[in-house]
Amino acid sequence: MRWLEDGSAGAVGEALEEVGLGGYSVVVRESVGGDPTWWSASAVVGGRYVVKFAWSQPAALRLAHEIAVLAALTPTVPYLPEVVASGTDPLLLATALVPGESLFEVVDSIDRDEAGRQLAEFLGELHHQTEHDFPAASLQPATTDVLREQFPKWARPDQRAEVISWCDWADDVLATPGPQVLVHGDLHGGNQVWDQGKLRAVVDFETAGLADAEYDLRAFPGTGPGVELLMATIRHYPQELSVERVMAWHLRTALADALWRSESGVPLPDHRTPEAWVDDLADRFEALGINPQG
Repeated sequence: MRWLEDGSAGAVGEALEEVGLGGYSVVVRESVGGDPTWWSASAVVGGRYVVKFAWSQPAALRLAHEIAVLAALTPTVPYLPEVVASGTDPLLLATALVPGESLFEVVDSIDRDEAGRQLAEFLGELHHQTEHDFPAASLQPATTDVLREQFPKWARPDQRAEVISWCDWADDVLATPGPQVLVHGDLHGGNQVWDQGKLRAVVDFETAGLADAEYDLRAFPGTGPGVELLMATIRHYPQELSVERVMAWHLRTALADALWRSESGVPLPDHRTPEAWVDDLADRFEALGINPQG
């Protein structure tokens, strides 16, 4: 495997020449920090393709994994990006540029039942891929031990005991592992391309692997007004899913995101406060008829 020397447009252009896609303009559209773990990015090439690349070993291994996953899933799973070129020498993944917007940008304006149906179609096929050997997914949310220890200082005094009890509840819900299926692993709204109410592509399979099916829905309770998208997806999903398991993963994900951002001085995505996020979680539990405090 040979990754790029750096993340410049010039290095990308040279790699594209080697795979027969030379001669196009290259606009690198993502930047990274100083940690080599995250030395990867994407570029729009000629207004026609999106190219992902890496210039460190840790980042290269993630991209190589994504290339292998897409090769294994195409054409069985719907809504995958169209792979135009891929390889490990040089390491890059080129897919057709799909016009549209992220789910975050359109979720307030589309039919959420229809959106849930399309997402359930994607997830139903993805979760039933059993012909290939996949590793366990690297689960991203912070552990409840970390949340119990570190999050309360970012909550209001009246919320602290509640957050700790929620963590206890999540531990109980997830104590017994569910059936392991192939999950996308990072299925938030930014990794989905929508156009005129239609799901056009699901992207970024770097963290795909085996986990609970409910793990893939952990971002849905916080996407869009209320919990409509979550419930629509569960309603259309071909098998039974546990709403409590989804919310246990969602709790860990939301609090972990608010925690690391607050600790690092990075604004939360909606520029609100951790306290407001705790209030949101309470509202979602109530809307779903779940009492995580027993």
